[in-house]
Amino acid sequence: MKHEKDKYAYRVLWSEEDQEYIGLCSEFPSLSWLESTQEKALKGIRKLVAECVADLKENEEEIPQAISTRNYSGKFMVRVPPEIHRQLALQATDAGVSLNRVASAKLSH
Repeated sequence: MKHEKDKYAYRVLWSEEDQEYIGLCSEFPSLSWLESTQEKALKGIRKLVAECVADLKENEEEIPQAISTRNYSGKFMVRVPPEIHRQLALQATDAGVSLNRVASAKLSH
């Protein structure tokens, strides 16, 4: 069985500012790891997250759940300016579909 830390959302990006690759973990936004290669950056951030998880366990603190294992209802509220709301409602009416369908289609792009 995979450990929770193996299910976290890792990514590696080029940092123009640092002129190195930066390893990141979505569940731990305050952590990062700089290295000369993508592979080393990924290895570094994974090691750093593992150390952080061990520290959290040791101190009996809450450990973030992996995004990939969370349950989502498919519902969330989005606040938009009234003019955008009006435009979306008009688009929905013109298309003969619900406002929810128009918003969902726009969000999926």
